[in-house]
Amino acid sequence: MTSIALVGQPNVGKSVIFHRLTGRYVNVSNYPGTTVEVTRGALRDHPEQMVLDTPGVLTLPARSEDEQATAHILLNEQLKTLVQVGDAKNLRRTVQLALLLAEAGVPMVLALNMMDEVRARGMAFDASRLATELGLAVVPTVATGNEGMLALSGAIAAAKVPVFRLTYGHDIENAVDDLVGMLPAAHLSARVIALLYLAGDQATEAWLAAQMGSRKKNQQARTASETTFETATETRIFELSALAARRELLQEKFTEPLAEVLQRARMTAADTIVQRVMKNAGQTGNALVQRIGQWSVHRWYGWPIVALVLYAVYAFVGQFGAGVLVGWLENDLFKGIINPWFQQLVTTWVPFVWLQQFLVGPYGLWTMGMTYAIALILPIVTTFFIAFGILEDSGYFARLSVLSNRAFKMLGLNGRAILPMVLGLGCVTMATLTTRILHTPRERLIVTFLLALAIPCSAQLGVVMGMLASYGVGAFLIWLGTVIFILFTVGWLSGKLVKGKRIPLMTELPPMRLPMPSNVVKKTWSRLKWYLMEVIPLFLIGAALMFVLDLIGFLPWLIKAGEPLVTGWLGLPKEASAALLMGFLRRDFGATGLFALGSSLSPEQGLVGLVTLTIFVPCIASTMMIIKEQGLKTAVIMTGIIIPLAFLIGGLMHRALLLVGFTG
Repeated sequence: MTSIALVGQPNVGKSVIFHRLTGRYVNVSNYPGTTVEVTRGALRDHPEQMVLDTPGVLTLPARSEDEQATAHILLNEQLKTLVQVGDAKNLRRTVQLALLLAEAGVPMVLALNMMDEVRARGMAFDASRLATELGLAVVPTVATGNEGMLALSGAIAAAKVPVFRLTYGHDIENAVDDLVGMLPAAHLSARVIALLYLAGDQATEAWLAAQMGSRKKNQQARTASETTFETATETRIFELSALAARRELLQEKFTEPLAEVLQRARMTAADTIVQRVMKNAGQTGNALVQRIGQWSVHRWYGWPIVALVLYAVYAFVGQFGAGVLVGWLENDLFKGIINPWFQQLVTTWVPFVWLQQFLVGPYGLWTMGMTYAIALILPIVTTFFIAFGILEDSGYFARLSVLSNRAFKMLGLNGRAILPMVLGLGCVTMATLTTRILHTPRERLIVTFLLALAIPCSAQLGVVMGMLASYGVGAFLIWLGTVIFILFTVGWLSGKLVKGKRIPLMTELPPMRLPMPSNVVKKTWSRLKWYLMEVIPLFLIGAALMFVLDLIGFLPWLIKAGEPLVTGWLGLPKEASAALLMGFLRRDFGATGLFALGSSLSPEQGLVGLVTLTIFVPCIASTMMIIKEQGLKTAVIMTGIIIPLAFLIGGLMHRALLLVGFTG
């Protein structure tokens, strides 16, 4: 059965187009040889043809497991048509991938999706000119609105093999020609296979080993009287060695890895093509915005910009969100109006004292669970999600990965590691899952550990900023400096202890632009829906658990048992034991427990508590995700390191702050 493969970068709308092309006929399963799920569905009106929704690829050669699964599909599936789904508003990145796929020797169509966002930004380009440049059909689409889907279906039916070839230079072209003569027959063009092999694509190397082994076995079967299986295996190894030798010979002519050389050639060609097809740049052409984008990745100017961004987020989230909005919601609305009314209602109509306490007691579902979730956390996460959306939509996060590349080099990582960490500021659990975008198991292990250790989730970070705002900028800088110091010190040690090599950063910067209010609103609302649906129930569960522990006497016992450590070593009130316990349920729940202690904490105690809780073991959901991604043994080892380290750092900070006489 022939297949139509949808290929493209993450978050470009492949799944929506897949749904438009297939309807309800969907089957999701792991792709053979991987743990990556691939969606298959029958093409509307042509059930004999299957449509494959492949995992997103940032670039080829493949580094992550998702990218390797897509490379496996390209190499092994009998493809009738290749449909690249591209982000129309990020044309350079889309064209860059198209330059490689267009030489695959497979009928191809380029669907430029999200054209509505292109128009909203005032951008415009000549799609027919782009089709001529690439030698293939280009169809503008808005998949969510079904715009262009009829044209896309027609283009798929009439797709032809593109007439396109990108020249990479004399030395590379000679090497490609040599390799083409050594490669086995395949569905893809030998030229693309040679380019992927030169770039070190692991999926291609595995495919070549399997293909050559199969070819030699067939020869051995046909000439069993003249050769042996061992001889066939030796011949296969010899051919693979010849391929590797030719690649090494070419690598000697370049100071950079071949993957970077090939990628740079495609980036340069993509820039040239985009300049020819663009009619205007819309908001992306704003000279000041573009200049700020250039400064953001400068080795000297970039760091002051980081400091300004952090201070702006601190002021908006910490002072406005946690100060003004929380003050109004918690004190004026909940404590002043809602809670007294609800407590009166419960005491009047609920006959059982224990049930009254369960609803409106110190650990009541309403007085703790809902009050924490709505009055304390909701305004903080809302302001944080707005700030996060603005930075994300402007294209600043991609620049942050480039700027941080030098710093992450000392950890044996590259700037791409900043992306899961930035996502961790939203949710560490989901960020742990996104470590799959990193190239090697070594990188994924180190970043997962750092996420568990020192990256606060959005709700926790918001509460932290709210508390620190009341202590002053100095407290914020001490907290931030301590967390960054721990992050890089532990990361440096991990980079030395975990064996493996560092993968260089290869990325393309999206245009720096003024964020679109509609995009920020959509992203903020989407994240708030996640908060309302996922987090509030956990707050209620946490409050119920605290109530039960208090009812059976375990919570008072735990507070008393933790006094030597909490009060003696950390210098905190004994009630902080409950906050640390709540921190294991959810980090933000624990931070809110400290927040609720209010004036009973001195600035020094608040700062020590926040540092300890930030480094403290991740919440249950994050721990389960670590087990899923890294295994139970690794999760236990991480927990065994993090908990003692958190208390060690907290105690040392307590003594250091007392020594300098810190008062906020």
